[in-house]
Amino acid sequence: MRDERWPVARLIPITSATGVEAKERNAASALLAVLSVVDEFGRALLKPLGAPDGRIEAFVEVPFKIDGGRTIRPDGLIVVTRGARVWSALVECKIAGQPLVAEQMESYLDLARAQSLDAVLSISNQYTTKSSQYPIEIDRKKLRRVAIHHWSWVEVLTEAEVQKQHRGVRDRDQAYILGELIRYLSDPRSGVVQFDDMGPSWTAARDGARLRTLRKGDSHVAAVASRWDELVRYVSLGLTKDLGRDVKEVLRREEATPGGRQQALRESLATTGRLYAELQIPNTAGSLLVVADLASRQVSVSTQLDAPKEGQSRGRVSWLLRQLQKAPPNTTVEAMISRSSATLTAQLGAVRDNPALLLPEKPREIRGFRLSVTRDMGVNRAAGRGSFIDSVVIATTSFYGEVLQNLSGWKARPPKLKQLEGPVEQQEIELPQAIDEALERAEEEAPGPGIVAGSDR
Repeated sequence: MRDERWPVARLIPITSATGVEAKERNAASALLAVLSVVDEFGRALLKPLGAPDGRIEAFVEVPFKIDGGRTIRPDGLIVVTRGARVWSALVECKIAGQPLVAEQMESYLDLARAQSLDAVLSISNQYTTKSSQYPIEIDRKKLRRVAIHHWSWVEVLTEAEVQKQHRGVRDRDQAYILGELIRYLSDPRSGVVQFDDMGPSWTAARDGARLRTLRKGDSHVAAVASRWDELVRYVSLGLTKDLGRDVKEVLRREEATPGGRQQALRESLATTGRLYAELQIPNTAGSLLVVADLASRQVSVSTQLDAPKEGQSRGRVSWLLRQLQKAPPNTTVEAMISRSSATLTAQLGAVRDNPALLLPEKPREIRGFRLSVTRDMGVNRAAGRGSFIDSVVIATTSFYGEVLQNLSGWKARPPKLKQLEGPVEQQEIELPQAIDEALERAEEEAPGPGIVAGSDR
């Protein structure tokens, strides 16, 4: 399948093209070059796609002849070889706001099938979420023999930073090369931008939520609901990059079906003016729930955890307060009461001064706590000061850093061994006496001097 005339992916590409085309080629070439030489990075990205743990080769703008003699040039080609097994994928890159085009991607699927390739991979600033396996609609019939995958540029950058900062790269030169890729992708001039715009439908949806005029079937409701899911993916990738652990979105049962998540978001936005998401961060006491209320123009971030099963309510409040020493005083604390749907609510600053604000009347006890912080929502569609995007990102990361990361779930104490019968003083006397008696018996039964037991000499 290889051809020596194929252009090899270069870390520092040279091209005569200009504008978006040149930036797309440069980004594709730099990424594919680093994939092929930084072993840990290449394997981390390609293994989930089905590639074996083998030698990675990468090429750019490989020409293929198709029906009618026309030549088609995908942005890249990846070939992974391990023994007799070969895995290969065509690559298509888009930068800035350039969207993927269904017709183009389907033509690459046809080409991959004709060339007996395994997959087609797209990279762009569009996002996939748990409820959308690919960012655009593709004819599913074309996926019978060829798989299609997608990375967002932020996902690639996140994987690079997690690999370098948290997992590590054994080879010093490879670590330097990976650092240069991070530096290149992070530069706005590369065209590889982050999530920076809620889209042209934002204003209509924002104002409609305020006026209570939204309907589930409105096109701007669907567009903003979809864009919200992409923002959630962007936030989770940012936390993954900072923490070095995989942060995942949690879907409700009714959202797990194809289209179920978007349908639920459209329903929520149209009826309540709210968008929501739940993130699961490894080893935290509870999940992180984000709610953007476009009607009241506030962003709320919260978590919930069970109270200790031992002790009484006053001790359970003290247990919580010890863990919230760094939390802001405007954190709302709700105490959930056993055998009741009622809650007792107060600001953390007030609870610190008077813990009795959260104590239920006897014989009820606290069964759990809900903690939340609410901030004003940005209203601008584009990222920057006063933007909706920045307000959601800041609210989420601040709540995690100031509240959630300092919480530990309650654990029962380990069971205690029963004490031996009799007073401790008596035990301490009797045990040494028993040892002395055993030693005396051993001395009496021992053979005389110069005689070795079991010997005839």
